[in-house]
Amino acid sequence: MIPLTISQISEVVDGKVVGDGNKLITGPAFFDSREIIPNGIFLALEGEQVDGHDFALQALSGGAGVVICSREVEPTCIVVVDVVEAITKLAAHVRQIISEMKVIAITGSHGKTTTKDLAKHLLSMIGETVAPKSSFNNDLGVPITILECKENTKFCILEMGARKVGDIAKLERRFRPDVGVVLGVGSAHIGVFGSQEVIATAKSEMVINLEPSKTAILGSYDDLTIDMKNLTKAKVMTFGEKSNDDVRATDIEIREGFAHFDLVTSFGRESVALRQAGRHQVANALAAAAIATAFNMPIDKISAGLSTAESSSKWRMELHEIAGRLIINDSYNANPESMFAALDSLRLFAQERGGRAWAFLGKMHELGEYSLSGHHKVSRRAIDLEIDHLVAIGTPEYLGETELGSTEILLVENIESAREIATGSEAGDVILIKGSRAEELEKLAELLIGDLNELPVDKNEG
Repeated sequence: MIPLTISQISEVVDGKVVGDGNKLITGPAFFDSREIIPNGIFLALEGEQVDGHDFALQALSGGAGVVICSREVEPTCIVVVDVVEAITKLAAHVRQIISEMKVIAITGSHGKTTTKDLAKHLLSMIGETVAPKSSFNNDLGVPITILECKENTKFCILEMGARKVGDIAKLERRFRPDVGVVLGVGSAHIGVFGSQEVIATAKSEMVINLEPSKTAILGSYDDLTIDMKNLTKAKVMTFGEKSNDDVRATDIEIREGFAHFDLVTSFGRESVALRQAGRHQVANALAAAAIATAFNMPIDKISAGLSTAESSSKWRMELHEIAGRLIINDSYNANPESMFAALDSLRLFAQERGGRAWAFLGKMHELGEYSLSGHHKVSRRAIDLEIDHLVAIGTPEYLGETELGSTEILLVENIESAREIATGSEAGDVILIKGSRAEELEKLAELLIGDLNELPVDKNEG
């Protein structure tokens, strides 16, 4: 956060100051009173179950500098009509003040967070870089991310999600990205949007209003995304695995579950060895490489950076080797495309280890009328890959393909029941855990890790 007095902040957000307006605020914004940022801005948000105003005094006592609220709290606050709109105005003001800072905005049906993490790793090699600590990709998370920026910030990476057409356009107009990235159009939230075509319309807002001097980066993995090149006046850069992509991967190999490939751009060719598990990580790495290329980062630096970047966001293809088993905790979220990618990785790991493949899968939310067919497609993919066991946790929709193939498909009621099934795993086996965020399957991963840690060590193993 750039230092601003309470009065200066109040003027920007059209608020009323209660307390000392001359106090200098140096910390960014936050809304969880349990995670206080010293001299930061506590946002008193009113939710359906929790009212942030009830925790304002606790936040101030813990070290917050000021509260932005919709009704007065003492001793120090800025009263506004709408807290989210106020913080958006403040973030837009900060964006304007740090005029030399380059803003990169990323959207897509899948891969946003991993791409963001990889891009941050790369850009941090050439300048101070800010990126969301979590999946802060909505009208609250985006301004909170910008308020992390300081005078010396060179790059700010934003994730932009959408719940409806118009959401990304609103964020794009407010924060004016220099580079707009569309990773791809899939079926995530299709139940909310109604069709992939409507999803594409929402995602295309990222590039439609970019100025000619800006850059649009598009994934070439689906036609809906690549066709967006006809909707923008900005310079277009593509990434993918086609010979005409500006940033592309060739000679892709999977070794022990990790992708190795040659990165090719107009600046040359360099070898990359990723540290994120799964074939699908190639696309995320290429997107990050395209972002770095847009800022003229040398290709040898990009390849070195991609080859040293570790996974930094939790519950995304986390690997845990315990008692001879490999647990893949990919429980953060799920849609059909990300399920396919995770199952592909599960199969590869199991083949290389010579063990059985177990998929513990929870419900995929927000598929609407496509829910049944979406879950059937996932179970069909598991059967085609010859996954040994598919354990459907409280999700009978996966059972549509039970009569086909050699995959054993079991339906269990809850996490505890799934935990019992997992006791049948043996050394050498690979266990995938994945479902939508609301399913909270990270709890299953934690239980299994605890159970396996208590098993006696086989001294003959290995």
